[in-house]
Amino acid sequence: MDGESKKTARSDLDEAALFFHKHPTPGKLEIQATKPLGNQRDLALAYSPGVAAPCLEIRDDPATAADYTARANLVGVVSNGSAVLGLGNIGPLASKPVMEGKAVLFKKFAGIDVFDIEIDAPGIERMVETVAALEPTFGGINLEDIKAPECFEVEERLKARMGIPVFHDDQHGTAIIVAAAVLNGLELAGKTISDIKIVTSGAGAAALACLNLLVSLGARVENIWVTDRFGVAHKGRGEEMDRWKDPYVKDTEARTLADVIPGADVFLGLSAAGVLKPELLKHMAPKPLILALANPNPEIMPEVARAARPDAMICTGRSDFPNQVNNVLCFPYIFRGALDCGASAINEEMKMAAVRAIAALAREEPSDVAARAYSGETPMFGPEFLIPSPFDPRLILRIAPAVAKAACDTGVATRPIADFAAYIDKLNRFVFRSGLVMKPVFSSAKISSAKRVIYAEGEDERVLRAAQVVLEEGIAEPILIGRPHVIEVRLKRYGLRIRPGVDFGLINPEDDPRYRHYVDLLIELGGRRGVTTEAARTMVRSDNTVIAALALKRGDADAMICGLEGRFARHLRNVALIIGPRAGVTDRDLSTLSMLISQRGIIFLTDTYVSIDPSADEIAEMTVLA
Repeated sequence: MDGESKKTARSDLDEAALFFHKHPTPGKLEIQATKPLGNQRDLALAYSPGVAAPCLEIRDDPATAADYTARANLVGVVSNGSAVLGLGNIGPLASKPVMEGKAVLFKKFAGIDVFDIEIDAPGIERMVETVAALEPTFGGINLEDIKAPECFEVEERLKARMGIPVFHDDQHGTAIIVAAAVLNGLELAGKTISDIKIVTSGAGAAALACLNLLVSLGARVENIWVTDRFGVAHKGRGEEMDRWKDPYVKDTEARTLADVIPGADVFLGLSAAGVLKPELLKHMAPKPLILALANPNPEIMPEVARAARPDAMICTGRSDFPNQVNNVLCFPYIFRGALDCGASAINEEMKMAAVRAIAALAREEPSDVAARAYSGETPMFGPEFLIPSPFDPRLILRIAPAVAKAACDTGVATRPIADFAAYIDKLNRFVFRSGLVMKPVFSSAKISSAKRVIYAEGEDERVLRAAQVVLEEGIAEPILIGRPHVIEVRLKRYGLRIRPGVDFGLINPEDDPRYRHYVDLLIELGGRRGVTTEAARTMVRSDNTVIAALALKRGDADAMICGLEGRFARHLRNVALIIGPRAGVTDRDLSTLSMLISQRGIIFLTDTYVSIDPSADEIAEMTVLA
């Protein structure tokens, strides 16, 4: 792409972004009331005089603010705009779109409400005083885009002064994802964290936070070498040295990245494009882990690194390459766990718990839920999948409970969680809003004696993944309809452990000993409706819904699931023909039953999709049956 084309593409993106932010309403945030305000009584309860009651309760017991206000689910995203990613020191007002963006990520991924607070406070003292004064408003503070080294002191002083979590995401969010990638990279390489040599390019807030967290996880300070634009952090160096770099200063003659890279197991780049040259990679240890996180262009491009070192594992900060280090992987869920237990801080143990949860998730077997986060692909733990996607919906189910438990275990939880199983069930609403409805259904299924469930579309990826979950949870005993060789290939492709004939039953539509019995039964049931012998044979060979319904009718299964493919009417017609309505119910009484799930609750809808122009009595009967 030539310079003019790049300019045009950039301009198009800019124009689209400006339109996006301006229409239909300027900005990305609004406030919605959670209580009705439809009449005079509502107003009297929400404001004067009724509001006095919760005010007095909170005055007498400040902890009840979590019961009567939004504070326990409210985070302040605070910035002075002094170090906005890719833009530099643009000031507080110009940084507001970024902070609004951070706010909507909190809401989208973890259901956390946010006020973005942009403050005109370039100095440390003024910023600390301003943020500390906001403690009555928020359940937690997320510091954002504050330049180093001021950010270190601002966070340090606020953490010492405030009784709510204070978290500088630019430091610790990056550190948590990097640490998870390092743990998994070391596992694949067969290395131990206490033995590895780490070399960094860049010594800003994020880089130092990464190193500090890796040390907490077992890395040894003497094995860590820090470099930046002034070279190696060595004794006697005067340029850009401060007390936060001091632990990593070496008494050495080495002065450049090239001097310290030999034998390195991990390269951590948070600096500038092109810093890591291909020839330097040749001197690194076997199976090196390269974290080239400069944006938009990394310290070395993945294809260049791979050409120089085919055995390397590579992470970047970009979404167009595998192993993207993206803070959205963790910050919503860390705050979710911290807020839910009323944590007074986010301590080192909570951060390490998040690291281990993220690393473990990448090693989990892929699921249908995960596959949707990866555009239908099936990620498998390995060199190109060290960390999960930011859109993996399971993140909240792993990170938030781990963080909350660490808070409880270390004594910083003011509202300790007593039942973590119930807490995880509650978090499921961020994965499937139907989870709260389906939970009692799943519980009943586990204790039911009728467990054999036949799946008509047994070759479908969703069915195969569901079958594994059903088996793992003890919900049912799956029976799949499908060609054995196709199912075997797909189980292997999707990385599933279940085995046909061992873990689940199988009906092969091309060759099954029950074929004659199913044909005879279909002729018996459908003969009066014009189903001939030849038609019955064809249907039993070619229509999986027919096979599933016949198996159910014959007693070979206790329930059936069909309809993932094809027209609804065809599936219903075959089920109605073979299974039919129960005694006392006619075909005209059949109807669909759907769940409408919204933020406010769940409504069951029964409609007339099945019966054309039903009478009032038929509609009433459908309602009763539903």
